[in-house]
Amino acid sequence: MTCRLEKKELEELNATNILPQTPFWGRIKRNQGYLPNGFELTVSKDMLADEADSLSKVGDDLLVLTKYIDKEICYAYVPYGPKLEPSFENQGLFLEQLSESIRPYLPSNCIFIRFDLIWENQWTAEDDYFDAAGNWTGAPSSQVQEYRVNFKTTNWNLKKSVSDVLPKNTFFLDLSLNEKELLKNMRYNTRYNVKKSLKNGVQVKEYGIEHMDEWYKLYLDTAIRHNMPLQNQAYFSTILKNQDNNKNGVQVKMLMADIDGKFLSSMFLVLSKKRGTYLYGASTSDKKNAMASYALQWESIKLAKEYGCTEYDMFGSAPNLKQTHPLHGVHVYKKGFGGDLFHRMGCWDYPYNEKLYDMYKLQELKSQEA
Repeated sequence: MTCRLEKKELEELNATNILPQTPFWGRIKRNQGYLPNGFELTVSKDMLADEADSLSKVGDDLLVLTKYIDKEICYAYVPYGPKLEPSFENQGLFLEQLSESIRPYLPSNCIFIRFDLIWENQWTAEDDYFDAAGNWTGAPSSQVQEYRVNFKTTNWNLKKSVSDVLPKNTFFLDLSLNEKELLKNMRYNTRYNVKKSLKNGVQVKEYGIEHMDEWYKLYLDTAIRHNMPLQNQAYFSTILKNQDNNKNGVQVKMLMADIDGKFLSSMFLVLSKKRGTYLYGASTSDKKNAMASYALQWESIKLAKEYGCTEYDMFGSAPNLKQTHPLHGVHVYKKGFGGDLFHRMGCWDYPYNEKLYDMYKLQELKSQEA
């Protein structure tokens, strides 16, 4: 079993559906203080599946971000990567070998690497982790997860992260369906609200950076209403400025819904290869009966389909319909559009310096409790 890496320029990374593995994402994160690095990853097929031929190989690109915690130490972070997905029993072995292969390319003061895994959560394959109504109840304790994932590894060194960075649960819509089928797949209330919003005179259009002030007003309204951590206006401007505007790169559409010139709802639709992603959404607390967010989402889905996307990522939801979850309302709204709920493995760490990693993990736990 082999795992090999070669350095690759950020802008040379190949087009991919996985938005956080694009040059676009690397540029965004560079503006947030991360150092992006591109690699070409090649592995023997028997690392991905036991029955595969060890002489045959498969490759893909990998974006790795480095972040300094202070002047002395840093960590590496792989957003939604690697894209290559091994069988459940080989996941730990693959991550261990990949972590050791990346290590020589990282600063000597890098204390751990964190993989934000897009792989389907192993425990979704087991009935024990679903309730009687078919709701996913979540993976077992970190200790149980680590015991299974480290199976086959040499160092037994993979740790479940304290928290996840990117959304671990999301809804995917199949855009190979026609518009009539997409509407039919929606819940009755969602379909009704889409039609009602259009009858109410809601109009959805794409706007440029000259309307960023209006976008940000809606965003502030939403963030304050839901007690969300705030991003500054420059961050959203950076998203628009860093798009590639070509079929091989990433396109960003800032969509806003209004009635008679009053903006009620807005979002960023990001188009990456064959996937459309609902990246950020915002709305006013006024005129809720206009159902503007439903017209906005429907227009976004149609635009992604028109662009040539075959899937649409709602980019984040609660893991189930439990009413106490902070994302319950978001989950109900997104579920209404008829997509399939997908559960990812989330963040996993591979420490290079156990002592310093444990100290960092303790600080993460404290900040979570604060």
